[in-house]
Amino acid sequence: MAMDVVDYEIKGSEMQFVEVELDPGEAAIGEAGSMMFMESGIEMDTVFGDGARQEGGLFGKLLGAGKRLITGESLFTTIYTNQGSGKKRVAFAAPYPGKILPMELSKLGGTLICQKDSFLCAARGVSLGIAFQRKLGTGFFGGEGFIMQKLEGDGLAFVHAGGTVVRRELQAGETLLVDTGCVVAYTAGVDFDIQYVGKIKTALFGGEGLFLARLSGPGHVWLQSLPFSRMASRIFAAAPQAGGRSRDEGSLMAGVAGGSLLGGLLGGDDE
Repeated sequence: MAMDVVDYEIKGSEMQFVEVELDPGEAAIGEAGSMMFMESGIEMDTVFGDGARQEGGLFGKLLGAGKRLITGESLFTTIYTNQGSGKKRVAFAAPYPGKILPMELSKLGGTLICQKDSFLCAARGVSLGIAFQRKLGTGFFGGEGFIMQKLEGDGLAFVHAGGTVVRRELQAGETLLVDTGCVVAYTAGVDFDIQYVGKIKTALFGGEGLFLARLSGPGHVWLQSLPFSRMASRIFAAAPQAGGRSRDEGSLMAGVAGGSLLGGLLGGDDE
């Protein structure tokens, strides 16, 4: 299927969004819930899978949708097509603080492997699939890195990463050890494996895991400083638990007014 060549503009700093400009007849695909706004003349259509032409009729469509279900994504993808007579824009917003990375697949060998929740949108014609890590150790200990998304084609795709992003070029034989959640994407030539590191006490008292992703070149690797799983765990750890602190803990006067100052300070409930 021919790829649509689209223009784009990334706006914002910490919470970014990307505006994709579509010529008449051009289309973009986006994850469900990622659309921010679209101009009049663009029509939405929800389809199975990634919207690419599937061989085999209904079976092909179900197979494409099933691949997305395995990666934890929605069965459906939304296609935004410019049905107007002039250029139109549609915008897609990042789900949490970080950076939106434009990936020109034609310059990356036609294939990009990325974390299963990092894909944001793409030009029509980019195929979304899955990439199983074939090594047994990766399957048992890989965590986020075991099942990943595979973007194929020669079009433009947009990937979202958390925090600050760094791109590393690995030479043949060059190896990098990375926390599994910090791996955003890598090109097809990079070898991905899981390596045992440290000792038991490192995992218990050092705050780090026993297993890290081992990336070996040649190829390109993108890393993020703030994986969503790490941010979510910090938020959960800081949130009051059931039967825990009072909801008025941020205001001393609120506790006095409610007659629950002592209970709030002691972490108990009024009787």
